[in-house]
This record gives sequence, structure tokens and C-alpha cells, in this order.
Amino acid sequence: MEIIITKYGGLLIKAMGQTLLLALYGLFFACIVGLIFGLMSVIKNKLCNIIAQVFVFVIRGVPMIVLAFFIYFGVPYFLNTIIGVGKQMTLTALQAGTICLTLNCGAYMAEIIRAGIQSVDIGQMEAGRSLGLSYGKTMRKIVMPQAIRTMIPSIINQFIITLKDTSILSVIGFPELVNSAKNVQANTFLSFQTWAVVGVMYLVVITILSYAAKLMERRMNRGR
Repeated sequence: MEIIITKYGGLLIKAMGQTLLLALYGLFFACIVGLIFGLMSVIKNKLCNIIAQVFVFVIRGVPMIVLAFFIYFGVPYFLNTIIGVGKQMTLTALQAGTICLTLNCGAYMAEIIRAGIQSVDIGQMEAGRSLGLSYGKTMRKIVMPQAIRTMIPSIINQFIITLKDTSILSVIGFPELVNSAKNVQANTFLSFQTWAVVGVMYLVVITILSYAAKLMERRMNRGR
């Protein structure tokens, strides 16, 4: 255990930083994707509703490891071989990992946003429209501020899930914590000690995030 901490501690901490960075990238873009498809699922347009439902159904129905391989290997092959783009295209592990997390997390974010909007009483929308506000302005000024209060704890929980999901991206070579731990294990042959340290690192970070989610939820409940 001591050799893991003293000799490879810096490497594992750096890898945890990469893990958090990837999770933040994924969550940031997932919020944008989730907002788009979440709004598409609640507006009164059947085509938009169907598109949003298909996106959520397909992405949530595909295992993340399959999605990671498809984006990292399949998309460049499709663009280079089948479509025949002029320049040979490749994706870095960070780019592919970010896209993978964005799509996967975005599908769940879309459902979080849809549920948050639908949790606001429909009378709020009707009141805004009766005052002469457009649908978009009513959604932006009245409905969304109320919906966000209920969505924030779920968004933080989704970030925790996304953080843990980054471990799957070790299969495409991204230097996150699990991938780095594999290298440490290969160099030291200390399986139990290596994975015990990694488990504790994940536990500490996730405990902090979970506490932050609960604290934020309590503050919002007091403010109601």
C-alpha cells in the first residue's frame, strides 16, 4: 500500500483530475443536449416530441461501452471509408470520451429537464400567456426558474453517475483513474492495494459531491 501511495500517488491524483475534467466536459455539453431534447419533449409539436423520444430511447438502450467503441472506432471509419472525407479523420480519446458522455448523459438530462418542467403547475404557463407573454418568454422567465429548483439535485446526482461512468472509457485508452490504475497494477503486481486506493479515491470524491447535493437540496427547500 505504501509504495502505491508514495511512488504512484501523484500519477493517480493526476488521473483523478483527468476523470473529473472529462466528467465536467461531458456534463456541460450534456446539459446543452438535454435542454434541447428536454424542451423538444414538452413543446406542443408532435414531430419534436417523437424526435426527443427516439433520441432518449436509442441512447439509453445502447450500453455505454458499445457507444464508446462506436464513436471512437466506428465514426472515423464511416467518415473516412464510406463517405470518403478528404482528410483522414481520427478522434482522440478525450474527444470520443466527451462525445460518448455527452450523448449518454444528455439522454438522462433530457428526462430530468422534461420532468422538471412538467413538475411546474400548468397554471404558471397559462398565467404567463394570459399576460401577453410569448410561449418562449413564459418558459424562460416563469417556468424554467421554478423547474431548475427541482432539477439541481438530480443534475448533481447525474454528475456523480457520469463521474463513475468515465471508468468505462478506459477501454478506448483515455488516461482516467481506472486506466492509470491498470498501469500501476501491471508495474507493481499489487492488485489488492492498487484497487483499494482507487476505490477510496472514488469514494472520497463521490461522498463530497453527494454531500454537496444534499446541502443544496436543503437550502432550496428552506427557500421555498
